[in-house]
Amino acid sequence: MSVDSVDTHRRWQEEELIHMVKGGALFPLCSDPQGDIGRLYGVFDEGTGLDARGTFLIDPEGSIQMIEISASAVGRNVNEILRALRALQHQRTTGALLPCGWQPRRSTLPKGWPDSGEGKPTWEIWETRQAF
Repeated sequence: MSVDSVDTHRRWQEEELIHMVKGGALFPLCSDPQGDIGRLYGVFDEGTGLDARGTFLIDPEGSIQMIEISASAVGRNVNEILRALRALQHQRTTGALLPCGWQPRRSTLPKGWPDSGEGKPTWEIWETRQAF
C-alpha cells in the first residue's frame, strides 16, 4: 500500500516488478492517495505526503504482532519477514516462546518460560549462536 495512484502501481508492476519477480507481485498493490491508511498505522509523513516503508504482521484477529519500519534507502529482507511470520504461526500453534533468530525445527523456550517451573537458565535451553 502506498500513496501512489492505481496507474502508478500498474506501471510499476508491468514495467519493473514483472522483470524482478516471475509473474510480478503476487499480491495486490493498493493505493491510499490521501494517506488515510498510512495515518492509521502511523507511517504517513504529513510533511512529505508519503508513507514510510513499513511491514506489519497482523494476526487473524486483526492485532498487529510485528512492525518493521525501514529507511527508504534500505531494502527490506523478505527472508526475515517470512521467518518472523513462521515464528508467529509456530507460537500461535504451540504456545512455545521463540528466542531471537528462531528457525523452524530449532529449539524453543518452554511455554510459560521463565515461570514455567523448568528451573533451567536460558543459556541451558538456548545458545546465542542459534540467533545467527
